[in-house]
Amino acid sequence: MDINWMNVFNWMSLLKCFVVGGIICVIGQILIDKTKLTPARILVIFVTTGCILGGLGIYKYVVDFAGAGATVPLTGFGYNLAKGAIEGVKETGLVGAFTGGVKAAAGGIAAAVFFGYLASLISKPKMKKQ
Repeated sequence: MDINWMNVFNWMSLLKCFVVGGIICVIGQILIDKTKLTPARILVIFVTTGCILGGLGIYKYVVDFAGAGATVPLTGFGYNLAKGAIEGVKETGLVGAFTGGVKAAAGGIAAAVFFGYLASLISKPKMKKQ
């Protein structure tokens, strides 16, 4: 049985994913290079931006257009938190605003903790010279 790989992959979707994800990364790199913001503050800016755009319903269009190119970066994590909080409020009221976001992002949080722990076992940390 021959597989035509051109039909398996939707090349336009891959291109959209790559371009949007790349633009988000370029914005992050510009913030690192041209500002005095620390990486932690840039992380917070991206997550907060994703939350705000997700709460306003704007980021949904970016996700529909780019798929993983929009959901994998940190802005996608913020969008996921906002989406979960909105769904939580619809299901359980005000308490859902606090629990919905964490519930929606639990898989990503668990993966980050697990792989961070795994990386700490593999790597050899060094003290930074002052």
